[in-house]
Amino acid sequence: MTILMENEQELDLGFDYEKVLKLVIEKALEQEKCPYECEVNLTFTDNEGIININREFRELDVPTDVLSFPMVDYDSPADYDILESDDALAMYFNPESGELLLGDIVISVERAMEQAETYGHTLKREICFLTAHSMLHLLGYDHMEDEERIVMEKKQEEIQRMHELDFATGMLVQQDD
Repeated sequence: MTILMENEQELDLGFDYEKVLKLVIEKALEQEKCPYECEVNLTFTDNEGIININREFRELDVPTDVLSFPMVDYDSPADYDILESDDALAMYFNPESGELLLGDIVISVERAMEQAETYGHTLKREICFLTAHSMLHLLGYDHMEDEERIVMEKKQEEIQRMHELDFATGMLVQQDD
């Protein structure tokens, strides 16, 4: 698995985000039974950076906490059948590594800090949550309708609970040595 992380902002996250978010991404892929080695791009930006992206891609002039840009057009969430077509290799896989190009995640650290304070938890927990949320988007989930939102919320909780991932610390509750 390749995770390309870029930090375009200046705030200190206060934790080893590369190690912690790799674990969150791995657990999301494991939960959704992704049969492929994957590539994910994760960028940390500030509110100004995410506003610019929102303007360009969503015609919104506001800072959001996270944006997800999935590469695969799934027929239904985490349905990998579309990747078995003749055209899929050229469309969805990195020709050099053979990894599935899942897409991009962009997190506004400023906005995540604001939300962590509002919700009364740590920045690490908020960024872990946003990463799990975005991974579900990259795997074809959405929350435009109430039914979709409920499914996504349940999946986010499962990433945390079923894999014993503590979003507050970003670590496995029981680690194998």
